[in-house]
Amino acid sequence: MHGTLELATQDGRTARDGAEASPLALRGMTVSYGDQPVVFSVDMTVQEGAMTAIIGPNGAGKSTLLKAALGIVTPLAGRATVYGQPLAQARDRIAYVPQRASVDWDFPTEVLDVVMMGLYRELGLLRRVRPRHVARAMECLARVGMQDFADRQIGQLSGGQQQRVFLARALAQGADLYLLDEPFAGVDAATEKAIIDVLKDLKSEGKTVVAVHHDLSTVQAYFDRVFLINRRRMGEGTVAQAFTAAALQATYGGRLAEGQIAQLALDA
Repeated sequence: MHGTLELATQDGRTARDGAEASPLALRGMTVSYGDQPVVFSVDMTVQEGAMTAIIGPNGAGKSTLLKAALGIVTPLAGRATVYGQPLAQARDRIAYVPQRASVDWDFPTEVLDVVMMGLYRELGLLRRVRPRHVARAMECLARVGMQDFADRQIGQLSGGQQQRVFLARALAQGADLYLLDEPFAGVDAATEKAIIDVLKDLKSEGKTVVAVHHDLSTVQAYFDRVFLINRRRMGEGTVAQAFTAAALQATYGGRLAEGQIAQLALDA
């Protein structure tokens, strides 16, 4: 595809191969809002057990791509597979943390109840909550440092605390693949550290993490791999392979100063 950098994965295959073994594989994903294409014919292959950042300028389609992968928005074309299966057959292997700005925080529910939502498949239609379910939810809150806020109304929390609670809800699902939409946006430094520590713990447990990410200065420290998008797929690979001055220039164009691009690539 013209304007797209074809980058090899660690085992030498191109990013267009290996869908059968991938925790998440997108092929030909195209999404349009009205007459305006937001994502055009994007292929993506997520590597198992890695932390991958989806990066690109504002309006590049990062969040839309994630939502299309989850079926939250309906693509015009393309498909998503999860561990080689159609999305509908593998939803229980995925946990999703949405953008904090997209959540109605005025909804009258307590923190513990929010985390319990992550157990809905286990609870079943009758929603019979057992002590073991409460204990598991409290354990997930403890992992994000929010166990002392279990009885607090979710709208009374700070933005960083709310983000931690939604991460705890994702943890309660016991998923294999974690998809997060800008998890560090608008949070304090302590929350950012708490979140990245949990995500790295998940990686050490063999889980796969994919996050829409906006802070290019932390890509090297936080992630193993990057997926670059500007409506089209611009590149994909390890940070060493894909987080380069050439790839950033192609993805961001004039939106980043040349000196900033060079420094980011140098740091990587």
